Amino acid sequence: MVKKIIIGLAVSAVLILGINIYHNYRKNAIYRNSGFAFGNGRLEATEVSISTKLAGRIEAIYVNDGDFVTRGQLLALMQTDVLEAELAQAAARKKQAEAALEAARAAVALRRSEFEAAQASVRQKQSAFEGAKKRYDRAAVLLKDAAVSQQDFEVDETYYQTCTAELAAAHAQCGKAEAAISAAEAEVSGARANISAAGADIVRIEADLNDCRLIAPLDGRIQYRIAQVGEVLPAGGKVLNLVDLSDVYMTFFLPEKAAGKVKIGSPVRLVLDAAPDMPVPATVYFVASVAQFTPKTVETADERQKLMFRVKARIAPELLRKHLTMVKTGLPGAAWVKLDENEPWPSFLRLRSEK
Repeated sequence: MVKKIIIGLAVSAVLILGINIYHNYRKNAIYRNSGFAFGNGRLEATEVSISTKLAGRIEAIYVNDGDFVTRGQLLALMQTDVLEAELAQAAARKKQAEAALEAARAAVALRRSEFEAAQASVRQKQSAFEGAKKRYDRAAVLLKDAAVSQQDFEVDETYYQTCTAELAAAHAQCGKAEAAISAAEAEVSGARANISAAGADIVRIEADLNDCRLIAPLDGRIQYRIAQVGEVLPAGGKVLNLVDLSDVYMTFFLPEKAAGKVKIGSPVRLVLDAAPDMPVPATVYFVASVAQFTPKTVETADERQKLMFRVKARIAPELLRKHLTMVKTGLPGAAWVKLDENEPWPSFLRLRSEK
């Protein structure tokens, strides 16, 4: 009787063991399937450092660790007292230059009127000169014929020389007036240049003021605050670390035989340790062209002795937007790559919509 019980227990144990072996064999069949490859990794995301452009003191930070922010949202503010004073000074310089421009324009108009008066004087002196020259020429002829006295000739000669000198003086005055116009026009150009320089300073300072407002460049989550209110940072000092939750990916490693079959765009299913029953669809977007030893943090000591190829699979941005609050970087998991398009996904890698 005891012998039969022992035999029965042994048979039952053999059957249970056989069933377990069979189930384990079926469960692990995917590991032997050449149509799939897998590697371990962690979820990663593109990180953006929110930094200062100029050196200064942090006046306010409007977000905390873990906050979700949207593109264009004000995250922090740097002190702007000095820049605002420089802006007021530049605005005053511009107004001063504008006033100088108006004065220079008025000076140009005045110099032109003086030039016109000088030209009229030249024409007058020219007419007087021509009359004096004719009288002098006639007197010289008459003097030879003794038709006029020496005294009358000398009077005409003196008048001719006087008109000649006055004409030369009128020409000189005209040239001086013309030079004054050029000088006044140069002042106009200088005033315009000063206005442009002051305007450029205003644009630069306004740009610096705008850069003192640290704006979110994209939708994402604040991973952590690097600096605090009141701290003085150098140019390029980091204030916040922002994670782009629309660009989440997993980096994993595959052996040469598997990596050689992976194409850009190959479908991937990510199985995270935190949610093993919820595979996440992804797509291969990078395959390294050079093999490397697998990092210690990813594989066992035996695996680290092998040359592997780095592969990256990205989760679709539209899927991430639907589950934005659930996305967490750093989660460990496995990436399954389909190498054979004709192979169906096993049950544990199927999406809910595929079941």
